[in-house]
Amino acid sequence: MITYVFPGQGVQKKGMGAEVFDEFPELIAIADRVLGYSIKEICLENPEGKLSLTQYTQPAIFIVNALLYLKKCKETGVTPDFVAGHSLGEYNALFAAKAFDFETGVKLVKKRGELMGQVTGGGMAAVIGLTGEEVFSVLKEKNLNKIDIANYNSPFQVVIAGPKEEVGKAKSIFESIEKVKMVSLLTVSGAFHSRYMEEASIEFGTMLDTNSFSEIKIPVIANVNARTYKQADIKKNLIWQMNHSVQWVDTIRYLMGLGEMTFEEVGAGRVLTGMIKKIQSEATPLMIKKEDVETSKTSEFTENSKPPKEVRFLADTLGSEAFRSRYHLKYAYIAGAMYRGISSKELVVKAGKAGMLAFYGSGGLTLDTIEQDLQFIKHELSGKGAYGCNFLHNPNYPQKEEKLARLLIKNRVSVIEASAFMGITPALILYKAAGIVEDSFGTMKCLNRIIAKVSRPEVAEAFLSPAPERMVKKLLEEEKITIKQAQELKRIPMADDICIESDSGGHTDCGVAFALIPSIRRLRDNMMEQYNFTEKISIGAAGGIGTPEAAAASLALGADFIVTGSINQCSLEAGTSDVVKDILAQMNVQDTEYSPAGDMFEYGAKVQVLKKGVFFPARANKLYDLYIHHNSIDEIDEKTKNQIQEKYFKRSFESLFLELKQHYNEAMIEKADSNPKYKMALIFKWYFHYANQLAISGNTESKVDYQVYTGPALGAFNQWVLNSELKDWRKRHVDEIGKMLLEATADYLNDFYEQSN
Repeated sequence: MITYVFPGQGVQKKGMGAEVFDEFPELIAIADRVLGYSIKEICLENPEGKLSLTQYTQPAIFIVNALLYLKKCKETGVTPDFVAGHSLGEYNALFAAKAFDFETGVKLVKKRGELMGQVTGGGMAAVIGLTGEEVFSVLKEKNLNKIDIANYNSPFQVVIAGPKEEVGKAKSIFESIEKVKMVSLLTVSGAFHSRYMEEASIEFGTMLDTNSFSEIKIPVIANVNARTYKQADIKKNLIWQMNHSVQWVDTIRYLMGLGEMTFEEVGAGRVLTGMIKKIQSEATPLMIKKEDVETSKTSEFTENSKPPKEVRFLADTLGSEAFRSRYHLKYAYIAGAMYRGISSKELVVKAGKAGMLAFYGSGGLTLDTIEQDLQFIKHELSGKGAYGCNFLHNPNYPQKEEKLARLLIKNRVSVIEASAFMGITPALILYKAAGIVEDSFGTMKCLNRIIAKVSRPEVAEAFLSPAPERMVKKLLEEEKITIKQAQELKRIPMADDICIESDSGGHTDCGVAFALIPSIRRLRDNMMEQYNFTEKISIGAAGGIGTPEAAAASLALGADFIVTGSINQCSLEAGTSDVVKDILAQMNVQDTEYSPAGDMFEYGAKVQVLKKGVFFPARANKLYDLYIHHNSIDEIDEKTKNQIQEKYFKRSFESLFLELKQHYNEAMIEKADSNPKYKMALIFKWYFHYANQLAISGNTESKVDYQVYTGPALGAFNQWVLNSELKDWRKRHVDEIGKMLLEATADYLNDFYEQSN
């Protein structure tokens, strides 16, 4: 068997490609048109030293490699059994495998080079003499936590990347180690294949979304996991390749393990030939099971951006790689929505820029406010991060659900967090259907995604199923969806992913994660098999996650991603009052209590709220108890009525009802006038809105009535950071909270497995 390998950045030199430019004038013309300059001039004359600039280097190397490959094919007539490329060279491997044509390849590497060239201030260095495991250990022991491993080039040559000053510091440390033969600083402008390429990779992913790829004709070995490309993974691999390690050692070892293999380097240089000889002499083949070769299976819990041969966890490899790729995230981490804009537009932007997904808290806000804030988020992120919007169930006002769905469709919000739903509603189907489009190949796909937050298996089952036929039929009859959309809705689940919520500040039915997560994961597997869904539905965990131990437990239970909420409420970006944040920063794990949910008061739904220093939980539970045991306010004894009006509401029932008439529609008021129990519910529910608004505004005169949604996770978080500067909430930022939690979780898991072994 034979493998063609293609070199990447670093092999460029003046004069490269001289032997092939005149042989392919049509392709040169295409390249010049796409690039806007003469590629032949750049390669042969190197004007102003442009060949050393990333935005010029990458197209130049790709084009020369591609032409040399075409020349070799023409002269030999040989089709290789496998192809692989080092970093940029992987694009040549995909070109050789016919995943895309020459023009598309030039466009891709042009954009890639431009984005990577814009990332400055970084550095890279080659450490020669240590293994990948040894380099990783040094980085950890010396607290070089801003340095990543970029390339595993050979068993004893590892490239590190990070901020320039940190790389310089690392160089001195490695040079003091006896086994290190040399540390060589590389002439680069950025820290390639590291976390510092995150924003560039996200923007590149936006471009890739506009491209389609042809069927791969020759097996391609991917840099990110040293396994054969799967057709569905092309976009994902190219995005992740930019900010993850190049697994070149394992790429060659994998190919060695497939049988007798000859390697031929095709391109401008012989750098890879030398690397491969070292790998062949210093490393053993990877003996891969046949089924692993066929399916290219990789672990979702551990990713090959870690040193080979050793299980390692990193913050950006926890959870499911498929989930991260689906939403173009660096981390399998969501900052969940919090009611009335507490998950503010600023919070969403901050998390999005850090490679996380955050949901804007639209519940309880006007459509105008929601739209203005979504436009702000879209402008600020501008393709540099993911975001979504909460879609809160409104059982009493289905028309409001539909209006929100149409607003989200209008503003092209491509992912929503469906919360507090007891089943599927027409508004959810309308949103889902609006994202169903037909691509240029005639394939139907859905661009609008739903992450459903559930606490009950029967609700999870509804979201794991296709849209109910009767609802689809009705929407079709009302001409709110098309026939093609209706047909596609029969083949896809309502939810793309499921978030299991327990012990949080939201609607959880008092569920327990240890029981819910395994049960709903099995339900997911059964439903996928029943309906033959092709894309795996990820399962996430929310509630109670405020410490590394809690996050690790969720992942160990099988969570593909984790969701935090309460801990983000006590951050600078959260849209609640400083007074509330001061109180929350002092709470402990025992300082919460379940109370009725104001939006689902009549249904008996419960939410978790702060009880420390406030009377709200006791008062809210008393109101619900009165509602359950009485058919009207008039049936309540005079002493209790006076207490509620004077202490709780600070106004009479009748004056309050007159005020409510200004906010509710005529039909609701007529119903209240004719149905005393319904009227009682409207009046009592006002208190929940009032108490919530007091907290958000920071009204210091009525602190005892604050309604603050929160779970014990925040108390646990407060204890975790008690002896650090984060004891002060004014030093807490939502992105830094997420990164710190994930990094500590990775460390916890590493220590746990090290002790276990």
